[in-house]
Amino acid sequence: MNIIAVDDEHLALLALETAIRKAVPDGAVYGFGSSSGALAHARENRVDIAFLDIEIDEMDGLALAKNIKDIYGKTNIVFVTGYSHYAMWSYNVGASDYLLKPVSKEAIEKSLERLRDSVEVKNDMKVRVQTFGNFEVFIDGAPIPFSRSKSKELFAYLIDRQGASASTPEIAAILWEDREYDISLKNQTQTVISEMIKTLRDNGADDLISRNWNQISIDKSKIRCDFYDLLNWEPSAVNAYQGEYMSNYAWAEMTTAALAQKTNIY
Repeated sequence: MNIIAVDDEHLALLALETAIRKAVPDGAVYGFGSSSGALAHARENRVDIAFLDIEIDEMDGLALAKNIKDIYGKTNIVFVTGYSHYAMWSYNVGASDYLLKPVSKEAIEKSLERLRDSVEVKNDMKVRVQTFGNFEVFIDGAPIPFSRSKSKELFAYLIDRQGASASTPEIAAILWEDREYDISLKNQTQTVISEMIKTLRDNGADDLISRNWNQISIDKSKIRCDFYDLLNWEPSAVNAYQGEYMSNYAWAEMTTAALAQKTNIY
């Protein structure tokens, strides 16, 4: 279940996200402090339920709801506000429910029972990638035990590339830096690639990888990653980032520097 929460008041957004996660512990909850961020997410991901504040600086919640419904007509809209006089307006745009702040877990649960459109529940494996601090990969909350450290590093590099492809020579240069790229290093690199894919396959996640001749990449749409969330200015990721990114890999320093410039963390 893909759920978004939108509120331009930081504390209100955190409270709303917390209530939703308590009510829907198995749902993927994404918080946005702006309409533009929410719409960008909705264009790339099916949104099952949208909890929207009505008074948003950038675009009011009613207009945002219409735009989201235009993208995916079966998105359930739940308005969240501190003012009861918006109730009639909210139902005029086909909202499933209307909640007054502060929103509790119990209110969210009751609201879920009143959804206009049924939500397709998928049993997709949840893959979460942690890049802040040291790099880690989790499936359904459990860390993936990579058989080789270089295989794990390769997956980290593909995450850093955000879905862009990498060639075997490029991967070799990243993993072994100044070593000459000869037939021996080529074979060693291909072994690392195979071991990474095998580890993912053993954990039911080999569909994260795309291969095309001499190129390999990750499907970022199937991954929840704090780095990607930060690039989308999701409040939870912005708050969590303390200036450390993939600290165990020297090649990640370029991205760390770029993030420092983007977030003003030095």
